[in-house]
Amino acid sequence: MPPIICSSALQAVALIEDNETLWTHSMGATPKVLLDALAAHALTRKNLTLLQLHTENAESLSDPRLHGHLRHRCFFGGVPTRALLQRGEADYVPIFLSEVPKLFRSGEQPIDTAIIQVSPPDKHGICSLGISVEATLAACQMARKIIAHINPMMPRTHGDGFIHYHKLAAVYEQSVPLPQHPLAASDATSMAIGQHVAKLVQDGDCLQMGIGAIPDAVLACLTEHKDLGVHTELFSDGVLNLVELGVINNSRKKVHPGKLVTGFALGSQRLYDFVDDNPSVIFMDIEQVNDTSIIRKNPNVMAINSALQVDISGQICADSLGTRIYSGVGGQMDFIRGAGLSEGGRSVIALPSTAANGTVSRIATVLSPGAGVVTTRAHVHYIATEYGVANLRGKSLRERARALIDIAHPKFREQLCRETFEMWQLRV
Repeated sequence: MPPIICSSALQAVALIEDNETLWTHSMGATPKVLLDALAAHALTRKNLTLLQLHTENAESLSDPRLHGHLRHRCFFGGVPTRALLQRGEADYVPIFLSEVPKLFRSGEQPIDTAIIQVSPPDKHGICSLGISVEATLAACQMARKIIAHINPMMPRTHGDGFIHYHKLAAVYEQSVPLPQHPLAASDATSMAIGQHVAKLVQDGDCLQMGIGAIPDAVLACLTEHKDLGVHTELFSDGVLNLVELGVINNSRKKVHPGKLVTGFALGSQRLYDFVDDNPSVIFMDIEQVNDTSIIRKNPNVMAINSALQVDISGQICADSLGTRIYSGVGGQMDFIRGAGLSEGGRSVIALPSTAANGTVSRIATVLSPGAGVVTTRAHVHYIATEYGVANLRGKSLRERARALIDIAHPKFREQLCRETFEMWQLRV
Protein backbone atom coordinates (compact mmCIF):
# COMPACT_ATOMS: atom_id res chain seq x y z
CA MET A 1 0.00 0.00 0.00
CA PRO A 2 1.23 3.57 -0.58
CA PRO A 3 2.84 5.52 2.25
CA ILE A 4 1.21 8.18 4.38
CA ILE A 5 1.93 11.53 2.72
CA CYS A 6 2.76 13.94 5.52
CA SER A 7 2.43 17.72 5.56
CA SER A 8 5.30 18.10 8.02
CA ALA A 9 8.40 16.25 9.13
CA LEU A 10 6.95 16.05 12.64
CA GLN A 11 3.89 14.25 11.32
CA ALA A 12 6.14 11.73 9.59
CA VAL A 13 8.20 10.84 12.68
CA ALA A 14 5.04 10.71 14.83
CA LEU A 15 4.79 7.04 13.75
CA ILE A 16 7.72 6.30 16.10
CA GLU A 17 6.57 4.83 19.41
CA ASP A 18 8.17 4.18 22.81
CA ASN A 19 11.01 1.64 23.09
CA GLU A 20 11.84 1.63 19.37
CA THR A 21 15.28 1.04 17.88
CA LEU A 22 15.86 3.44 15.00
CA TRP A 23 18.38 3.64 12.18
CA THR A 24 19.29 6.89 10.51
CA HIS A 25 20.69 7.31 7.03
CA SER A 26 24.22 8.68 7.41
CA MET A 27 26.99 10.80 5.88
CA GLY A 28 25.82 13.30 3.24
CA ALA A 29 22.38 11.70 3.17
CA THR A 30 21.73 12.31 6.86
CA PRO A 31 17.99 13.18 6.94
CA LYS A 32 18.44 16.37 8.97
CA VAL A 33 14.87 17.54 8.37
CA LEU A 34 13.45 14.34 9.89
CA LEU A 35 16.06 14.17 12.65
CA ASP A 36 15.31 17.72 13.76
CA ALA A 37 11.66 16.68 13.95
CA LEU A 38 12.67 13.55 15.84
CA ALA A 39 14.44 15.73 18.42
CA ALA A 40 11.06 17.31 19.19
CA HIS A 41 9.03 14.10 18.96
CA ALA A 42 11.43 12.14 21.17
CA LEU A 43 10.61 14.44 24.10
CA THR A 44 7.15 12.84 24.09
CA ARG A 45 8.58 9.30 23.93
CA LYS A 46 10.79 7.18 26.14
CA ASN A 47 13.59 4.68 25.65
CA LEU A 48 14.37 5.32 21.98
CA THR A 49 17.70 4.05 20.61
CA LEU A 50 19.22 5.67 17.52
CA LEU A 51 21.69 3.51 15.56
CA GLN A 52 24.04 5.46 13.32
CA LEU A 53 27.32 5.89 11.51
CA HIS A 54 28.78 9.36 11.02
CA THR A 55 25.98 11.91 10.72
CA GLU A 56 26.07 15.41 9.25
CA ASN A 57 24.41 18.41 10.92
CA ALA A 58 22.38 16.32 13.36
CA GLU A 59 23.33 18.29 16.48
CA SER A 60 19.66 18.75 17.44
CA LEU A 61 19.66 15.16 18.71
CA SER A 62 22.43 15.99 21.19
CA ASP A 63 20.09 18.22 23.22
CA PRO A 64 20.56 17.44 26.94
CA ARG A 65 16.76 17.40 27.33
CA LEU A 66 16.69 14.13 25.37
CA HIS A 67 18.41 12.25 28.20
CA GLY A 68 16.12 9.39 29.12
CA HIS A 69 14.15 9.79 25.91
CA LEU A 70 16.73 8.94 23.23
CA ARG A 71 20.16 7.35 23.42
CA HIS A 72 22.66 7.19 20.58
CA ARG A 73 24.26 3.87 19.65
CA CYS A 74 27.17 4.68 17.35
CA PHE A 75 29.11 2.45 14.98
CA PHE A 76 31.17 5.55 14.18
CA GLY A 77 31.44 8.82 16.06
CA GLY A 78 31.22 12.29 14.54
CA VAL A 79 30.77 15.91 15.50
CA PRO A 80 27.15 15.51 16.70
CA THR A 81 27.92 12.53 18.95
CA ARG A 82 31.61 12.87 19.93
CA ALA A 83 31.04 14.81 23.13
CA LEU A 84 28.21 12.46 24.18
CA LEU A 85 30.45 9.43 23.62
CA GLN A 86 33.27 10.96 25.63
CA ARG A 87 30.92 11.75 28.51
CA GLY A 88 29.47 8.24 28.52
CA GLU A 89 26.06 9.55 27.44
CA ALA A 90 26.07 7.58 24.18
CA ASP A 91 27.22 4.06 23.31
CA TYR A 92 30.06 3.13 20.96
CA VAL A 93 30.06 -0.21 19.14
CA PRO A 94 33.49 -1.16 17.71
CA ILE A 95 32.85 -3.05 14.47
CA PHE A 96 34.25 -3.29 10.95
CA LEU A 97 32.09 -1.25 8.61
CA SER A 98 31.67 -4.31 6.37
CA GLU A 99 29.97 -6.15 9.22
CA VAL A 100 27.33 -3.56 10.13
CA PRO A 101 24.91 -4.78 7.41
CA LYS A 102 25.51 -8.38 8.56
CA LEU A 103 24.55 -7.35 12.08
CA PHE A 104 21.19 -6.17 10.72
CA ARG A 105 20.53 -9.00 8.28
CA SER A 106 21.34 -11.68 10.85
CA GLY A 107 18.84 -10.19 13.29
CA GLU A 108 21.52 -9.68 15.93
CA GLN A 109 20.63 -5.99 15.87
CA PRO A 110 16.87 -5.56 15.33
CA ILE A 111 15.58 -2.33 13.78
CA ASP A 112 12.06 -1.02 14.22
CA THR A 113 12.24 2.10 12.04
CA ALA A 114 14.65 3.30 9.38
CA ILE A 115 14.77 7.07 8.83
CA ILE A 116 16.12 7.91 5.39
CA GLN A 117 16.47 10.60 2.71
CA VAL A 118 15.80 9.65 -0.92
CA SER A 119 15.30 11.02 -4.40
CA PRO A 120 11.75 11.34 -5.75
CA PRO A 121 10.33 8.12 -7.23
CA ASP A 122 10.86 7.56 -10.96
CA LYS A 123 8.17 6.44 -13.40
CA HIS A 124 8.51 2.91 -11.99
CA GLY A 125 7.92 4.10 -8.42
CA ILE A 126 11.55 3.57 -7.39
CA CYS A 127 13.46 5.99 -5.16
CA SER A 128 17.23 6.17 -4.79
CA LEU A 129 19.24 6.30 -1.56
CA GLY A 130 21.38 8.76 -3.47
CA ILE A 131 24.86 9.63 -2.29
CA SER A 132 24.94 7.22 0.65
CA VAL A 133 24.06 3.53 0.49
CA GLU A 134 26.51 2.27 3.20
CA ALA A 135 24.53 0.16 5.73
CA THR A 136 21.22 1.93 5.07
CA LEU A 137 20.17 -0.55 2.38
CA ALA A 138 20.42 -3.41 4.89
CA ALA A 139 18.59 -1.35 7.52
CA CYS A 140 15.72 -0.70 5.11
CA GLN A 141 15.51 -4.39 4.22
CA MET A 142 15.18 -5.38 7.88
CA ALA A 143 13.23 -2.49 9.45
CA ARG A 144 9.55 -2.93 10.32
CA LYS A 145 8.81 0.51 8.81
CA ILE A 146 10.63 3.19 6.84
CA ILE A 147 10.11 6.93 7.17
CA ALA A 148 11.54 8.93 4.27
CA HIS A 149 12.34 12.52 3.46
CA ILE A 150 11.88 12.81 -0.31
CA ASN A 151 14.34 15.45 -1.41
CA PRO A 152 14.29 16.59 -5.07
CA MET A 153 17.90 17.72 -4.56
CA MET A 154 19.09 14.18 -3.80
CA PRO A 155 20.96 12.72 -6.80
CA ARG A 156 19.59 9.54 -8.30
CA THR A 157 22.53 7.16 -8.28
CA HIS A 158 23.18 3.78 -9.88
CA GLY A 159 24.03 0.57 -8.05
CA ASP A 160 22.32 -1.04 -5.05
CA GLY A 161 20.54 1.89 -3.46
CA PHE A 162 17.02 1.52 -4.83
CA ILE A 163 13.86 1.31 -2.76
CA HIS A 164 10.27 1.21 -4.00
CA TYR A 165 7.99 4.04 -2.95
CA HIS A 166 5.37 1.56 -1.70
CA LYS A 167 7.82 0.14 0.84
CA LEU A 168 7.80 3.48 2.68
CA ALA A 169 5.47 3.88 5.63
CA ALA A 170 5.45 7.68 5.65
CA VAL A 171 6.97 10.35 3.42
CA TYR A 172 7.59 14.05 3.74
CA GLU A 173 8.79 15.99 0.68
CA GLN A 174 10.93 19.10 0.87
CA SER A 175 13.73 20.43 -1.33
CA VAL A 176 16.80 20.97 0.84
CA PRO A 177 20.47 21.40 -0.17
CA LEU A 178 22.72 18.49 0.81
CA PRO A 179 25.68 19.07 3.17
CA GLN A 180 28.80 19.99 1.24
CA HIS A 181 32.47 19.32 1.93
CA PRO A 182 34.59 21.21 -0.61
CA LEU A 183 38.21 20.20 -1.18
CA ALA A 184 40.22 20.73 2.00
CA ALA A 185 42.64 23.64 1.98
CA SER A 186 46.17 22.38 1.40
CA ASP A 187 48.89 23.15 3.91
CA ALA A 188 52.60 22.41 3.79
CA THR A 189 52.31 19.32 6.00
CA SER A 190 49.47 17.74 4.03
CA MET A 191 51.18 18.43 0.71
CA ALA A 192 54.45 16.89 1.93
CA ILE A 193 52.58 13.77 3.06
CA GLY A 194 50.67 13.71 -0.22
CA GLN A 195 53.88 13.80 -2.23
CA HIS A 196 55.39 10.92 -0.24
CA VAL A 197 52.28 8.76 -0.59
CA ALA A 198 51.88 9.56 -4.28
CA LYS A 199 55.30 8.04 -4.93
CA LEU A 200 53.93 4.71 -3.68
CA VAL A 201 51.07 4.79 -6.22
CA GLN A 202 51.76 3.05 -9.53
CA ASP A 203 50.01 3.31 -12.88
CA GLY A 204 47.04 0.94 -12.95
CA ASP A 205 46.54 0.88 -9.17
CA CYS A 206 43.02 0.53 -7.71
CA LEU A 207 42.64 3.20 -5.04
CA GLN A 208 40.82 3.36 -1.75
CA MET A 209 41.00 6.57 0.20
CA GLY A 210 39.01 8.78 2.54
CA ILE A 211 38.25 12.48 2.53
CA GLY A 212 40.15 15.34 4.10
CA ALA A 213 43.33 17.33 3.64
CA ILE A 214 45.71 14.36 3.32
CA PRO A 215 43.68 12.24 0.83
CA ASP A 216 43.02 15.40 -1.19
CA ALA A 217 46.74 16.20 -1.20
CA VAL A 218 47.58 12.65 -2.36
CA LEU A 219 45.06 12.85 -5.18
CA ALA A 220 46.37 16.25 -6.23
CA CYS A 221 49.79 14.67 -6.72
CA LEU A 222 48.53 11.93 -9.08
CA THR A 223 47.80 14.02 -12.16
CA GLU A 224 50.62 12.39 -14.18
CA HIS A 225 49.54 8.81 -13.40
CA LYS A 226 47.64 6.58 -15.83
CA ASP A 227 44.80 4.06 -15.74
CA LEU A 228 43.96 4.37 -12.05
CA GLY A 229 40.85 2.71 -10.68
CA VAL A 230 38.68 3.36 -7.64
CA HIS A 231 37.02 0.83 -5.33
CA THR A 232 36.48 2.73 -2.09
CA GLU A 233 34.00 3.10 0.74
CA LEU A 234 33.81 6.87 0.11
CA PHE A 235 35.12 9.53 -2.21
CA SER A 236 35.09 13.28 -2.71
CA ASP A 237 36.03 15.99 -5.19
CA GLY A 238 39.69 14.98 -5.40
CA VAL A 239 38.63 11.84 -7.26
CA LEU A 240 36.41 13.84 -9.59
CA ASN A 241 39.35 15.98 -10.70
CA LEU A 242 41.31 12.87 -11.72
CA VAL A 243 38.31 11.40 -13.54
CA GLU A 244 37.98 14.58 -15.58
CA LEU A 245 41.70 14.45 -16.44
CA GLY A 246 41.37 10.83 -17.58
CA VAL A 247 43.79 9.63 -14.89
CA ILE A 248 41.04 7.54 -13.28
CA ASN A 249 39.33 5.39 -15.89
CA ASN A 250 38.94 2.08 -14.00
CA SER A 251 40.21 0.21 -17.06
CA ARG A 252 42.45 -2.28 -15.24
CA LYS A 253 40.02 -3.38 -12.54
CA LYS A 254 38.73 -6.95 -12.51
CA VAL A 255 35.73 -6.21 -10.29
CA HIS A 256 33.32 -3.81 -12.06
CA PRO A 257 35.85 -2.74 -14.71
CA GLY A 258 35.18 0.69 -16.14
CA LYS A 259 33.14 1.72 -13.10
CA LEU A 260 33.96 3.71 -10.00
CA VAL A 261 32.71 1.71 -6.98
CA THR A 262 31.81 3.38 -3.69
CA GLY A 263 29.52 3.16 -0.68
CA PHE A 264 28.95 6.89 -0.27
CA ALA A 265 30.17 10.27 -1.49
CA LEU A 266 30.61 13.57 0.29
CA GLY A 267 31.76 16.76 -1.39
CA SER A 268 30.62 19.78 -3.38
CA GLN A 269 27.52 20.32 -5.49
CA ARG A 270 29.78 19.70 -8.48
CA LEU A 271 30.40 16.18 -7.17
CA TYR A 272 26.68 15.56 -6.57
CA ASP A 273 25.90 16.70 -10.09
CA PHE A 274 28.58 14.31 -11.40
CA VAL A 275 27.13 11.20 -9.70
CA ASP A 276 23.53 12.05 -10.57
CA ASP A 277 22.26 9.42 -13.04
CA ASN A 278 25.86 8.49 -13.91
CA PRO A 279 26.11 4.78 -14.79
CA SER A 280 29.92 4.87 -14.55
CA VAL A 281 29.61 5.40 -10.76
CA ILE A 282 27.94 2.68 -8.72
CA PHE A 283 26.94 3.06 -5.09
CA MET A 284 26.91 -0.37 -3.47
CA ASP A 285 25.97 -2.07 -0.22
CA ILE A 286 28.95 -1.55 2.10
CA GLU A 287 28.93 -5.29 2.89
CA GLN A 288 30.03 -5.77 -0.73
CA VAL A 289 32.24 -2.69 -1.14
CA ASN A 290 34.26 -3.49 1.99
CA ASP A 291 34.30 -7.28 1.62
CA THR A 292 37.95 -8.35 1.80
CA SER A 293 37.30 -11.30 -0.52
CA ILE A 294 35.99 -8.88 -3.17
CA ILE A 295 38.62 -6.16 -2.62
CA ARG A 296 41.45 -8.64 -3.14
CA LYS A 297 40.14 -9.67 -6.58
CA ASN A 298 41.32 -6.36 -8.01
CA PRO A 299 45.07 -6.37 -8.65
CA ASN A 300 47.33 -3.63 -7.26
CA VAL A 301 44.92 -2.34 -4.63
CA MET A 302 46.38 0.75 -2.96
CA ALA A 303 44.64 1.49 0.34
CA ILE A 304 45.30 4.94 1.80
CA ASN A 305 44.09 5.54 5.36
CA SER A 306 44.94 7.66 8.37
CA ALA A 307 45.37 7.33 12.13
CA LEU A 308 45.35 9.25 15.36
CA GLN A 309 48.42 7.53 16.83
CA VAL A 310 51.01 4.90 15.87
CA ASP A 311 53.23 3.10 18.35
CA ILE A 312 56.82 2.16 17.75
CA SER A 313 55.89 -1.45 16.92
CA GLY A 314 53.40 -0.39 14.23
CA GLN A 315 50.09 -0.65 16.08
CA ILE A 316 47.55 1.78 14.63
CA CYS A 317 44.98 3.61 16.73
CA ALA A 318 42.35 5.28 14.56
CA ASP A 319 39.19 5.46 16.69
CA SER A 320 40.10 7.01 20.04
CA LEU A 321 42.32 9.42 21.91
CA GLY A 322 43.26 7.13 24.74
CA THR A 323 39.91 6.08 26.20
CA ARG A 324 38.03 9.00 24.59
CA ILE A 325 36.20 7.78 21.51
CA TYR A 326 36.81 10.09 18.56
CA SER A 327 35.54 8.29 15.44
CA GLY A 328 35.27 4.55 14.77
CA VAL A 329 36.83 1.41 13.35
CA GLY A 330 35.24 2.07 9.96
CA GLY A 331 36.61 0.30 6.91
CA GLN A 332 40.33 0.71 7.55
CA MET A 333 41.02 -2.94 8.30
CA ASP A 334 38.65 -4.13 5.58
CA PHE A 335 40.81 -2.41 2.99
CA ILE A 336 44.23 -2.88 4.55
CA ARG A 337 43.64 -6.63 4.65
CA GLY A 338 42.09 -6.61 1.19
CA ALA A 339 45.08 -4.70 -0.18
CA GLY A 340 47.50 -7.06 1.54
CA LEU A 341 45.86 -10.04 -0.17
CA SER A 342 45.57 -8.33 -3.57
CA GLU A 343 48.16 -9.26 -6.18
CA GLY A 344 50.63 -6.38 -6.03
CA GLY A 345 48.55 -4.66 -3.34
CA ARG A 346 49.86 -2.18 -0.81
CA SER A 347 48.53 -0.04 2.03
CA VAL A 348 49.69 3.11 3.72
CA ILE A 349 48.72 4.89 6.91
CA ALA A 350 49.31 8.60 6.34
CA LEU A 351 49.30 11.08 9.21
CA PRO A 352 51.00 14.28 10.40
CA SER A 353 53.94 13.65 12.70
CA THR A 354 52.48 15.77 15.52
CA ALA A 355 49.18 16.78 17.12
CA ALA A 356 48.02 19.52 19.49
CA ASN A 357 49.86 22.30 17.64
CA GLY A 358 53.11 20.38 17.53
CA THR A 359 53.24 19.57 21.25
CA VAL A 360 52.52 15.82 20.94
CA SER A 361 54.19 13.21 18.71
CA ARG A 362 51.67 11.00 16.90
CA ILE A 363 54.40 8.36 16.70
CA ALA A 364 54.56 7.16 20.29
CA THR A 365 56.68 4.60 22.10
CA VAL A 366 53.48 2.93 23.29
CA LEU A 367 49.86 3.78 22.56
CA SER A 368 48.05 5.92 25.10
CA PRO A 369 46.26 3.88 27.81
CA GLY A 370 42.91 2.73 26.44
CA ALA A 371 43.73 3.52 22.82
CA GLY A 372 42.02 1.16 20.39
CA VAL A 373 44.15 -0.92 18.04
CA VAL A 374 42.24 -0.67 14.76
CA THR A 375 45.03 -2.06 12.55
CA THR A 376 47.39 -4.57 14.13
CA ARG A 377 51.16 -4.43 13.73
CA ALA A 378 50.92 -7.67 11.75
CA HIS A 379 48.77 -5.96 9.10
CA VAL A 380 50.53 -2.62 8.77
CA HIS A 381 52.63 -1.98 5.64
CA TYR A 382 53.70 1.62 4.97
CA ILE A 383 53.50 4.55 7.40
CA ALA A 384 53.92 8.06 6.00
CA THR A 385 54.38 11.46 7.65
CA GLU A 386 55.65 14.75 6.23
CA TYR A 387 59.18 13.47 6.98
CA GLY A 388 59.02 10.39 4.76
CA VAL A 389 57.79 6.81 4.49
CA ALA A 390 58.57 3.80 6.69
CA ASN A 391 58.09 0.32 5.21
CA LEU A 392 57.24 -2.00 8.11
CA ARG A 393 56.28 -5.14 6.19
CA GLY A 394 58.48 -8.05 7.22
CA LYS A 395 60.48 -5.86 9.60
CA SER A 396 61.49 -6.74 13.17
CA LEU A 397 60.45 -4.61 16.13
CA ARG A 398 63.91 -3.01 16.23
CA GLU A 399 63.80 -2.25 12.49
CA ARG A 400 60.30 -0.84 12.81
CA ALA A 401 61.31 1.38 15.70
CA ARG A 402 64.24 2.80 13.75
CA ALA A 403 62.16 3.41 10.63
CA LEU A 404 59.35 5.11 12.55
CA ILE A 405 61.68 7.31 14.58
CA ASP A 406 63.25 8.46 11.29
CA ILE A 407 59.87 9.85 10.12
CA ALA A 408 58.85 11.30 13.49
CA HIS A 409 59.17 15.02 14.08
CA PRO A 410 62.87 15.77 14.70
CA LYS A 411 62.24 17.32 18.12
CA PHE A 412 60.82 14.01 19.41
CA ARG A 413 63.35 11.59 17.94
CA GLU A 414 65.85 11.61 20.79
CA GLN A 415 63.08 11.07 23.35
CA LEU A 416 61.64 8.21 21.27
CA CYS A 417 65.06 6.52 21.04
CA ARG A 418 65.50 6.75 24.80
CA GLU A 419 62.01 5.51 25.64
CA THR A 420 62.25 2.69 23.08
CA PHE A 421 65.25 1.32 24.94
CA GLU A 422 63.67 1.84 28.38
CA MET A 423 60.30 0.28 27.47
CA TRP A 424 61.17 -2.25 24.74
CA GLN A 425 64.86 -2.96 25.42
CA LEU A 426 65.55 -2.08 21.78
CA ARG A 427 68.66 -0.14 20.83
CA VAL A 428 67.91 2.02 17.81
